[in-house]
Amino acid sequence: MTDHHEAVRELLGAWAVDALMPGDEAAVARHLRECDPCTTEAARLRATVRHLDGPALPDPAPDETPGRHGLSLALRSRAPALRTAPHAAPYAAAVAGLQALLAELDERASWGTPVVHDWDVHDTVAHLIAADEPLARHLGLPPREPVPRAPDGRPRRAAWEARTREVIRRERTRTPAQTVSVWRVQAAGLLSSRAAHDPELAARATVLAGVRLPVADHFLSRAFETWVHADDIGVALDRAVPPPPSPHLWQLVRLGVRILGPALGPQSPPVALTITGDGGETEWILGSSDDPIRAELVLHPVDFCLLMAGRRTPPQLPRGTSGDTTAIHHILTRAASLAWL
Repeated sequence: MTDHHEAVRELLGAWAVDALMPGDEAAVARHLRECDPCTTEAARLRATVRHLDGPALPDPAPDETPGRHGLSLALRSRAPALRTAPHAAPYAAAVAGLQALLAELDERASWGTPVVHDWDVHDTVAHLIAADEPLARHLGLPPREPVPRAPDGRPRRAAWEARTREVIRRERTRTPAQTVSVWRVQAAGLLSSRAAHDPELAARATVLAGVRLPVADHFLSRAFETWVHADDIGVALDRAVPPPPSPHLWQLVRLGVRILGPALGPQSPPVALTITGDGGETEWILGSSDDPIRAELVLHPVDFCLLMAGRRTPPQLPRGTSGDTTAIHHILTRAASLAWL
């Protein structure tokens, strides 16, 4: 393929969200008249963005003001998330939910509201650009931000934190709308990738950000983080952000258990963990398989996910318990320690 073809291909994501400069728009339009593969890819990206945007919202009722009610209305009336394979559907829904929230932020002042860590709203969206990068690179998507030429030898955690700071620093030179556009293009690329639609392809394991998981679980991880940071923004702005739909929530719960189980180790005192609520109930035995169960722990799925995300601490967590309190404390503290958000 020619250099021109590759150059235009890298612009298709921005074309899909109407974020091209006028000169680039003309170049892409000319190329799409001549290149069937790019025309197909462009149509798929544009369809992805339209699904994420959802339908136009009805006018609010006379007594319904923007803000908390407006976001709730946006999420209730949204079209179903983009039709992907089940492993990518939670990410599509989480992206759509965050877009609905960000679309309400009309005042520039809102973007400077402190959210989490030392980030404001603008920084949090920039962080998601960096957080989605490893999966995007693995799937062969063109980078949205300049990337280092080679690893710098730092430990993985330090390198990851440095990359986050680098992307946030760059995005601070852009407007919030430009940053949202960069994030949306990358999200659309992930959701239009073959791996988002092919369960067999997504079943292949790969190491991303130091964690070896099937690609399907990396998509769930992206859904988890997008929802949690949308909730962070909602809390900061006093806007209610609903949890994921029940089927998606349970996918995130199962991901959390798959990560927590091995992290406890085979010598951990065995605990029966029951997650119940939101239309489901499932029990897992975590810890040693050679010893009798020492305790029982019952949690709500949203509380479990927020514990794994570092948004709840063990003392804050509503729970039902019986048996060895030390074994229960070990489970809860280990789950909280795994937070990466």
